[in-house]
Amino acid sequence: MKVYLNEISGIADAIVSMYMSKRSWSRAFEEEVNAVCHMVLDEKGTLKPPSKLAGLEKESANFEEWMDKLVKWGWKHTTLLRYVDFSCTIEGMHRGGQDDWDAHAKRYNNRILRSSTRLSSYEYEISDWYKDKIIPTDTALSHLGINTPEKIEINEVAYVKAVNGYIREDLAKEQDVKRGLYMLSIPSNFIFKVDITEWSHVYKERCAKGTAHPEVKECCETIADMLEAAHKQFNRELFEKILN
Repeated sequence: MKVYLNEISGIADAIVSMYMSKRSWSRAFEEEVNAVCHMVLDEKGTLKPPSKLAGLEKESANFEEWMDKLVKWGWKHTTLLRYVDFSCTIEGMHRGGQDDWDAHAKRYNNRILRSSTRLSSYEYEISDWYKDKIIPTDTALSHLGINTPEKIEINEVAYVKAVNGYIREDLAKEQDVKRGLYMLSIPSNFIFKVDITEWSHVYKERCAKGTAHPEVKECCETIADMLEAAHKQFNRELFEKILN
């Protein structure tokens, strides 16, 4: 499994949102925030490395002060952190784990799309997490030199060999039928987007301290590491603290 943090967006808007309630906002300040964020963040919304912030000490200090304030108030006033979105692509998680991740679709505001078992075909594929743990029956028999028939007949109905079993001959090319034989260990790819407030709930449910599948936990903790590497304020302490 590979985890990619694609982008963090909305930080400037989240900072500006803090100054609305008490009427301390001004358009000039908003433009300053936007300008500073443009200077200190890269195209993916990650804080630039120190080598690229030389000469921007004042802007960097302002940005860090705003970010500290954002998380100071945002854990309780959760609308502030809803302005901050991030998106991730996950490559090769087993389908059962992807289903567990998909269970939080409402938290992502339904912004999750995954590899379809209906619109694409799978062969004898197993996700990395399962490769040294299970062997599908067909693969095991092949290693043992046991040949299974290409076609069988049961109750005068013909079935032809397919991945992980047999399919009625007249339905052999029907994708909706083929996927009935797919195992939950097949690798699946998906992309999702979530705001920081809703992410905190997902983190609490799927982190290492929970009862999720080990690969799901690994995914969750990897994302947490990446977020903290991008912005030190977006850390596990915050995710645990957010009232959500």
